[in-house]
Amino acid sequence: MHDNPDAAGDGRDAHPAPEDRWTRFRGTPWWPATVLVFILAAAAGLFAWSYTYTMANPTPHQLPTAVVGSYEEARGRAFLAGLGKALNSSMHTRAYDSREAALEAVEEQRVFAVFELRGDGRRVLLDVSSASGASVAELLRQAAPAVGRATGVAVTVRDVNPLQDGDPRGLAIFYVSLAAVIIGFVGAIQLSVHARALTPLERIAFTAAYALLGGFAIAAAVDWLLGALDLPFVESWLILALTMFTAGMTFTMFNTLVGRWAMLPTWGVMVLLGNPSSGGAVSWPLLPSALGVIGRWLPPGASVNAQHTAVYFARHQHAFPFLVLAGWALVSCAVFWTWRHRHPGGRERQPAGEPAPDGGAAA
Repeated sequence: MHDNPDAAGDGRDAHPAPEDRWTRFRGTPWWPATVLVFILAAAAGLFAWSYTYTMANPTPHQLPTAVVGSYEEARGRAFLAGLGKALNSSMHTRAYDSREAALEAVEEQRVFAVFELRGDGRRVLLDVSSASGASVAELLRQAAPAVGRATGVAVTVRDVNPLQDGDPRGLAIFYVSLAAVIIGFVGAIQLSVHARALTPLERIAFTAAYALLGGFAIAAAVDWLLGALDLPFVESWLILALTMFTAGMTFTMFNTLVGRWAMLPTWGVMVLLGNPSSGGAVSWPLLPSALGVIGRWLPPGASVNAQHTAVYFARHQHAFPFLVLAGWALVSCAVFWTWRHRHPGGRERQPAGEPAPDGGAAA
């Protein structure tokens, strides 16, 4: 009997070595699909952890408040000490010479409430500001009267800056900012899938176009159609448009740097970290301290801050959130433009009169 070389070769092909099987598997569509299975499972767990950690049980960590009047009297000191203990020593009081100065600090968003202690400290007028933070105002409404009863102090609570009637829980600004962030980077994903041939300049231009139109649509839906918020329309529209553009260009930047896995860092920055720490659903004094600081430097937090001030504190708008949004947008555009040759999209420019590689007209 003679050996059959072909048969031997067939036997080796039928039982490849483990490293050969691994190499073949890496070359099949099953490899990226398998990777995505594990990535999506991890993303689901991280998503649940991130939002539950920051929002399920908000606890005050640093709550700036103002005090005026007879806060140095024994009864007043006892009340403030009792309130600090009830809030886990998280309340930081700042003394002001007058109630007017303290209320101005509320408008500047430096403090969240004003304690005016009258007489010998037996009476307290508590001015909360729901517009500054609905969750903080509700916390003080519950804690201050209870501490007052325990210390023999009469507490009167007033809301000096209430929320708008169409937004009694103070969540509408978070929702509109969330919409701008999500649609902003989803729009960039769709451009990368359905308009891959866009040149770098065209990609930036179309990102700006859907951001402007999308920001207008969000503002119109919330204000004109639903009446949930009475917006300073042009300012709110432009904030939303800048937010959408920033989110879209952030994805485009990551798509340039890491290719098809760009969704991972985008999702991490915008959704896992950015939205829970934005201060929109839970005011920043009730967030874990690090998140309360980090959130203001990320696009979702900057968007919420700018929109919140535009709606409720129009005379005291700050430049910081706009600088954060503009900074992310400019850095993203600069990275994309500098390494545009690495972006998976685009098209080759052909000399005039020379046919395109597929035989059609030049782009």
